[in-house]
Amino acid sequence: MPRISEEAIERIKREVNIADLARQRGVQLRGHGENLIGLCPFHDDHEPSLVITPAKNLWNCLGACQKGGDVIRWVEIAERVPFRRAVEILHGGFPLAAQASEPVIAPVAVRCPVSPAMNDREVLASVVGYYRARLNTTDAPEAVRYLERRGIWNEEAIARFSVGFSDRSIGGLLPNPDLKQGKEIRARLAEVGIYRADTGREHFNGCVVFPVIGREGEVLEIYGRKIRDDMRHRVGSHLYLPGPSFGSAQDRHRGIWNGEVLTESKEIILCESVIDALTFWVHGFRNVVPAFGVNGFTEEMFEALRACGTTRVLIAYDRDEAGDVAAAKLAVRLAAASIACYRVLFPRMMDANDYAKKVQPAPQSLGVLLRSAEWMAGPKLGVIDLAPPPSPLTIEPLRITPTPPAEPPHDPEPASSLAAEASPSSSIDVASAGSIDIARGDRHYRIRGLDKNLSYAQMKLVVRVSRGEQVFLDQVDLVSARQRAQFVKQAAVDIGVKEEIVKNDLASIYRELEALQEKLISETLAPKDKRPRLNEEDTAAALELLRAPDLLERVHTDYERCGVVGERTNKLVAYLAAVSRLLDEPLAIIIQSSSAAGKTKLMDAVLDFVPEEERIRYSAMTGQSLFYFEGQELKHKILAVSEEEGAERASYALKLLQSEGQLTIASTGKDPQSGRLVTNEYHVEGPVMIFLTSTSPEIDEELLNRCIVLTVDEDREQTRAIHRLQREGETLEGLIAREEKQTILRLHRNAQRLLRPIRVINPYARALTFVDGRTRTRRDHTKYLTLIRTIALLHQHQRPRKTHEHRGQRIEYIEVEARDIALANELAHEVLGRSLDELAPQSRRLLALLDGQVTRDCAARAIARCDLRFTQREVREWSGWTDVQVKKHLFKLVTMEYVLVHRGGRGQSFVYELLYDGAGVDGRPFLPGLIDAGQLAKWDRQRGEWDHSDDDRHPTETPAVPPKDRPGANGKNGSKPNAAGRLPRARVYTLQKAHLDEGPSSQVARVVEG
Repeated sequence: MPRISEEAIERIKREVNIADLARQRGVQLRGHGENLIGLCPFHDDHEPSLVITPAKNLWNCLGACQKGGDVIRWVEIAERVPFRRAVEILHGGFPLAAQASEPVIAPVAVRCPVSPAMNDREVLASVVGYYRARLNTTDAPEAVRYLERRGIWNEEAIARFSVGFSDRSIGGLLPNPDLKQGKEIRARLAEVGIYRADTGREHFNGCVVFPVIGREGEVLEIYGRKIRDDMRHRVGSHLYLPGPSFGSAQDRHRGIWNGEVLTESKEIILCESVIDALTFWVHGFRNVVPAFGVNGFTEEMFEALRACGTTRVLIAYDRDEAGDVAAAKLAVRLAAASIACYRVLFPRMMDANDYAKKVQPAPQSLGVLLRSAEWMAGPKLGVIDLAPPPSPLTIEPLRITPTPPAEPPHDPEPASSLAAEASPSSSIDVASAGSIDIARGDRHYRIRGLDKNLSYAQMKLVVRVSRGEQVFLDQVDLVSARQRAQFVKQAAVDIGVKEEIVKNDLASIYRELEALQEKLISETLAPKDKRPRLNEEDTAAALELLRAPDLLERVHTDYERCGVVGERTNKLVAYLAAVSRLLDEPLAIIIQSSSAAGKTKLMDAVLDFVPEEERIRYSAMTGQSLFYFEGQELKHKILAVSEEEGAERASYALKLLQSEGQLTIASTGKDPQSGRLVTNEYHVEGPVMIFLTSTSPEIDEELLNRCIVLTVDEDREQTRAIHRLQREGETLEGLIAREEKQTILRLHRNAQRLLRPIRVINPYARALTFVDGRTRTRRDHTKYLTLIRTIALLHQHQRPRKTHEHRGQRIEYIEVEARDIALANELAHEVLGRSLDELAPQSRRLLALLDGQVTRDCAARAIARCDLRFTQREVREWSGWTDVQVKKHLFKLVTMEYVLVHRGGRGQSFVYELLYDGAGVDGRPFLPGLIDAGQLAKWDRQRGEWDHSDDDRHPTETPAVPPKDRPGANGKNGSKPNAAGRLPRARVYTLQKAHLDEGPSSQVARVVEG
């Protein structure tokens, strides 16, 4: 065991806070000058006698016990452990290596695996799980080295049989034995055999443990094998759970290790010990069970062999006198049950494990012995037909190497032997980077962990070098000259060669690993296309869907077939938002409803139509989580969070990602070479489509402005439709529909995989109109335009691809069609608009009155609605209402954005403009200011202007959309362009004062167009 360095001890004394240790044991501390005082936990203390000096990190009891010291002394007294174990506990439960470069970890990070509330079965299962975890940590190099030396270190076997290691650390985690809980837990551990009450030690201390687990997962027995000779003199090398003091071994042991194979194979290999059985298992012979020692074949095993119909038993006991006698006795007993018994004949004084290590290759040598086993008793069966090992090799003649006599350590090999070294015996590729075997002459190197080193600044590896039975294992960073030198020096001593040999081995191995590491890093950083390849049939079906003229109607129908009724607009908008992830500025969606209204089901339905590799979903996100995604990991993906509250702390990052399309953060970190703090920059690329749900009526305003809010239909008719569907699901048709759902989802996911990011050009863009009464409409306008682009993008397989050359670059794009705008208008009215039902009846009456009057006045004056201004006085005259009524309801219309306020011409007076254009009288939501898609037929897509070549209107009529070069269209002479989203006006010249007395018809005749 390596000596603990003074540097490590001093570092523990300096960095572990004695006050934290005291508080961990329940001591309440309070300030007293420069010190802290509290009740001493090591004697019956009623007056505070424990004094802690934080400046020196020391403690002292001024009361009855008169104890004191540093943090190590505290743990020695509190846990009743020796000095070395106290240091290990303060190091986080891990034995300290000779180096002192690792951080000290407070013991609070390790929890006691046992509690008084557990029953015996739970206690044993928890202890076995703890032992297994100890073996899987770097805390057990001796145990790993022992298993490797015995040739049974196999990750699959370790996991399957829950192999563990007892490193006497449980005792350090138990509560103080003076406390009630500490006494109870120790008593429970003593009852099940884990703890020795007389000595206060763990029963399997220093053992590799092999539990025997029953069919229901209960621990029936534990076999422990001591791994060190200096720990065997008291209790021997082999330990089991303590059983009754009377009776034979058969009465004390329960269970059958690997007993499930009795039902899988009629031929069983029976070994003397678990290690021998595990030797057969790791070399491919899985039909093996062990006895509990040479005389440990139990009645339970005998009955199990008979019950499972075992026909032949190959007795693979040790080839010594005791093994031969026990095998002969057992053969007679089994033969009486009509079970054929054969003896596996190892060389004299050898067992299965010794033989497998010395006669290579082990799978073939063991197979030869099994097939040549000699009949002992019972029926004589045919040729033994064993399943071949996983990787069968050519069976070579056996060459049994006798056990060498004890001799002095090898003399170091001469350096001249380096010239005769062979090249590595195994080629290295990326797939094997997790575990690499390299041979250099009689030295074998096993290297693990290269695949974890994805930075050129380090190459931290677990390196095991063996030479015959001599093994050295350590962790080393090959980039560090100091660590390489330490490894070379210690490895040369342990395997008995010169340092120069190991140094040259390490240099050549590093050159090979360096090339492999560079390849690993390149492959890791390369963008990965996770899309599965589609076969011709799937591709054809997906293209047929994407080319359907009624594509979105088919999408809606398939939603219905998948069990989502109603919600037509919500489903289509959410589906289009999912498609918009392929755009540079995708849409964002928030589904808002009360609890249990179906918002999560709607989100799930939309996400189900998207390929798995294109969506990322979380229940909650921390504030910094988005900043640490890798590069393009989020690019053109959907980021869905089940509840908006779960993303509250990440709302700032979500808003940035939505508006800017990328995230950048500067964070401090430690440089692996210098150890100094440096600034690291993390960059996350978008765009990403954000998908949230919320039950809160109040959503963050900044996030709300960036998202389209969908409100779930909570009407009674929708509830009835859902109930009908739920009842339908209980019928045969419902069962068939659920089976058909997977086919539908597969079709739509494949169709989504065929969509590609492509530029979308809108030739009607200059003709579009949108309400502009508030600044927030700037973002609503962007949502509207993005919705149009998304509809075109979804139909990309129905549109011709066009190209344009610009500065030597070829730009490919598709174009928006008028029907895309018509559909976008329909959806925008629903999700971005409002309903007249929001108005009180009186306010709605005033709005209708204003609409009628403005319509008549505009027709009479031949001007556009956006150019007409009126005052409160005129409203009173039109309506006949009182001043109070007009002010009250006009204010409501202004608030609801049906009327826009303008500064008047006289001081602080105000005039008003009617934004409402008469839509929504049927009660449906509407968005003011959108152009009628039917008028786009007169738009010249090539020139980007209105075509009036067939306009036969009277010159006094206001044209539907005037040419851009008409007088007044540029906003000069007091006029302004149509900014409110209404039809552009005709220029009306002011009439002279002498003609004001003429009627409206005469005024209209004097309109001059240009």
